[in-house]
Amino acid sequence: MSFFPKDRVEFILKDRDKESSIIKKRIYIAAFIIIVLFIGLISRLFFLAVIQNEHYTTLSKTNRQKILPIAPIRGMIYSREGIILAENKPMYSLQVIPEKITDVDQLIIDLREIIHIDDKDIERFKFLSNKKRRFERISIKENLNEIEVALFSVNRHRFSSVDVVESFFRHYPLGKSLAHSIGYVARIDEDDLNSISKSGLNSNYIATTHIGKVGIEKSYESYLHGKVGYQKVEVNAEGRVIRVLEKTNPQPGKNLYLSIDLSLQDIAIKSLGDRKGAIVAMDPRNGDVLALVSSPSYDPNEFSSGIDTSIYKLLLSSENKPLVNRALQGKYPPGSTIKPFLGLIALDNEVVALQEEVWCPGWFSLEGHEHRYRDWKKEGHGHTNLNKAIVESCDVFFYQLAYQLGIDQIHKSLSTFGFGASSGVDITGEKSGLLPSREWKKKKNKGAWFPGETLIIGIGQGYSLTTPVQLAAATSVIANKGKLYKPKLVSGISSQGEQGVIVLPNNIQSKIELKNSAYWEEITNSMRSVVHSTSGTAWKSGLNAEYTFAGKTGTAQIIGIDQESEYKEEEIPDDLKDHALFIAFAPVEQPEIAVAIIVENGGGGSKTAAPIARKMFDNYFLNKSISKNE
Repeated sequence: MSFFPKDRVEFILKDRDKESSIIKKRIYIAAFIIIVLFIGLISRLFFLAVIQNEHYTTLSKTNRQKILPIAPIRGMIYSREGIILAENKPMYSLQVIPEKITDVDQLIIDLREIIHIDDKDIERFKFLSNKKRRFERISIKENLNEIEVALFSVNRHRFSSVDVVESFFRHYPLGKSLAHSIGYVARIDEDDLNSISKSGLNSNYIATTHIGKVGIEKSYESYLHGKVGYQKVEVNAEGRVIRVLEKTNPQPGKNLYLSIDLSLQDIAIKSLGDRKGAIVAMDPRNGDVLALVSSPSYDPNEFSSGIDTSIYKLLLSSENKPLVNRALQGKYPPGSTIKPFLGLIALDNEVVALQEEVWCPGWFSLEGHEHRYRDWKKEGHGHTNLNKAIVESCDVFFYQLAYQLGIDQIHKSLSTFGFGASSGVDITGEKSGLLPSREWKKKKNKGAWFPGETLIIGIGQGYSLTTPVQLAAATSVIANKGKLYKPKLVSGISSQGEQGVIVLPNNIQSKIELKNSAYWEEITNSMRSVVHSTSGTAWKSGLNAEYTFAGKTGTAQIIGIDQESEYKEEEIPDDLKDHALFIAFAPVEQPEIAVAIIVENGGGGSKTAAPIARKMFDNYFLNKSISKNE
């Protein structure tokens, strides 16, 4: 007997057939999907293993091979005697690659447990992390001492992303003595990065942390820096270098040889002492700078090793402005040192004859004007010709001379000596001084040019401003009878590891041709009498000299004195006293050295600046004679 009705049995049988059909369809669909997936898998495998083989092989190698940049060794700087002026000393730093760090803050916390890392280090690291590419190495701590290196080495296993890297820091053995010539290197900042980027040199500075900031270090950066090298290394899972596979050595920077005479530089510094001022000595035969002094100075080593913010602020805020290179950037009235140049101009333009005399009662007035332009000598110089006017520095004669020449001719002619323009010296930061003209005054909205302004230009006052290097270059023009050279501190360049020095050429900017070449000799003889004649303003400086030299004193007022008042130096505050100037060259017969000396608030040029020149000349010539005899 059946438990199910007939129709129920039939329904069940019909369901089994349908179920079998559904199952078969599902099997076919599943098989189809499996086949498609299998084909896709095989296709992907073929794509990865065959078509993309080279790409993924490279990625695989990258996991165990790294390309590391190698910073080049910076070129050395030597004196003309071969003494080291800038060198490289080894130092150790902690460096990281940002892309390998997952948690910077935690890394710093962990490192601080074993090594002192201050907030400035962290601030600098984060700044550079934002500026450099993430695969470039960045220092997180520099100047590690031996104990710190040892502590990190013991804990090296904890820091797979950090390495102790040996590098070099710049050291200046003579410190302050040549700071304003050589300059210094310091850490690359945002401005440097932008400059490097614009010049397309990013790849050459990938491993470099410091760059030349001022002076020769900056001007000759392209020579001193060198070319970056690379090494391919194999690393383990922790990123530690196992072995070096390939290496391209960096090209070291080139060495520079300066024209600076260290003995002369030293005597100039000692002679200037604690006083503010500048001294520039040049070889008039080629433009080589023999001495360049700016006082006060600073220690460049503080910058190369990372200057403390408080010390830097003190340097910036100091009233003495030690960071200012007075030799290139100090702008001073030339005072009476301008008189030999005006004498030459007047002779060449036939405004005055050699023996033509002017009466000097101690003052000068323009026709129709009551204002008196005073001479430094209250009682006057009497009958005065050009020679006497230079020897005794007669102001009245040059008032008259300037008035006859006129400002247009003065501006045109003095510019041929380099006044009012940069000298072209091969270090950065030079100022051009100021050679005034009618056009300049109009451009500055100072109104029309007045005759009285021309008069005071004749004694180097008024708007006229010059720099010591500019004045030295102009003095050299008189010494060499017309050639204006670009002052140059770097005389030669050599490659490290190679013998021989490439001597840099000396560049003549222009040559002054006078209508009568004898005028050069006339002015030189007058300048010779300034120091070798008892009536000369610097005769004491020339006493018993074993050589002859030519010079001109100058005193530049920085405050005005009332017409009826008398200048009393003892009553003037120190910072308002006159500047003392002196230009000179020696020996007169065949000049080898020309100098320009400015002592700020030093009073008269004859008592303050001229004696410095005598000491420098004695050192230069007497030492040379001794070495020749030896």
